[in-house]
Amino acid sequence: MVHEPQPRRPAISRLLEPLTVGVDIGGSKVLAGVLNGRGQVLERIRRETPTTSPEEVEDAIVDIVRELGSRHPVAAVGIGAAGFVDAARASVLFSPHLAWRNEPLRDALWVRLRLPIVVDNDANAAAWAETHFGAAVGRRHLLCITLGTGIGGALVLDGRLFRGANGMAGEFGHMQVVPGGHRCECGNRGCWEQYASGNALVRDARELIVARSPVAHYLRDLVDGDADRLTGPMVSEAARHGDPAAIELITEVGDWLGTGLAGLTAAFDPDCIVVGGGVSEAGDLLLEPARESFSRTLTGRGFRSPPPIMPAFLGPDAGFIGAAELARSAARRSRRSRRSRRRGMRARSGRPLRGSQRSTRVTSNE
Repeated sequence: MVHEPQPRRPAISRLLEPLTVGVDIGGSKVLAGVLNGRGQVLERIRRETPTTSPEEVEDAIVDIVRELGSRHPVAAVGIGAAGFVDAARASVLFSPHLAWRNEPLRDALWVRLRLPIVVDNDANAAAWAETHFGAAVGRRHLLCITLGTGIGGALVLDGRLFRGANGMAGEFGHMQVVPGGHRCECGNRGCWEQYASGNALVRDARELIVARSPVAHYLRDLVDGDADRLTGPMVSEAARHGDPAAIELITEVGDWLGTGLAGLTAAFDPDCIVVGGGVSEAGDLLLEPARESFSRTLTGRGFRSPPPIMPAFLGPDAGFIGAAELARSAARRSRRSRRSRRRGMRARSGRPLRGSQRSTRVTSNE
């Protein structure tokens, strides 16, 4: 179930801030919405991702933004993209689900929309949303993990997104946890996401069906013996109905998840861990074994305050909500620039400046 964001009580200045659009681009769908300064979604749109073609995906983004802009005074646009985004937040260097290779997305969209554009990794956008309006409100040091086909991740350190030197921080799914283990799509072996992700869950469940294991009779009956038809949500649903094999499979994923989170906590010392993504919909069937594994393997256990491991609050909306909120700073800069230009025009025309226009200082509300 997707909940509406429950933001903290805003300052008056937040009520007066411009509206922004966030767009979350995935391999199969595009989610977008208009966000106000309080974190409320005024309108949302869902479309199928047209193809992997960069041009057609760009066309889809432009159409969505123009449609939303026809009904709302949009001041800036944030894009959350699955893949590597450069440190300037302008280009998608690589996307595993789309044919983006060094794609100058920000500039291409600006030419067509003439609005401030911010591009960021989708996991960064989701973490930013949870920090401002979701499960991690009030937290300064957040570790955010998204469990889907693979593992996405993001860090908020001292209230700021940590992107790394090249904008590529947060690729936790490709930490090697089993040398010589399962082959990963990235080209390496034994990556964490090969043991704690939707792909890992489905792979192991299908292997049981193919082997005609007697413990997998319920899963085998679900798909009439055709292992290729089995999906992650089917395994989660079977676990919720009490199937022992499905519960065991999800518990194993949870064990691996907790072990990996313990290692990341040793490295970054977060005060909160938020777990989202499709696999997290298994709820405590996944998170309880993760918490137990985390407690067993955390460095310094017994001598530190362990961070809580919590489910994400904003569900599938987190990506576009975070992207829209990241675009808010661009909207503020654009507004200040317009005001500065107006002051300059008034000064050149010899007309007196009014009130706050006499000062070049930017107030805290900006």
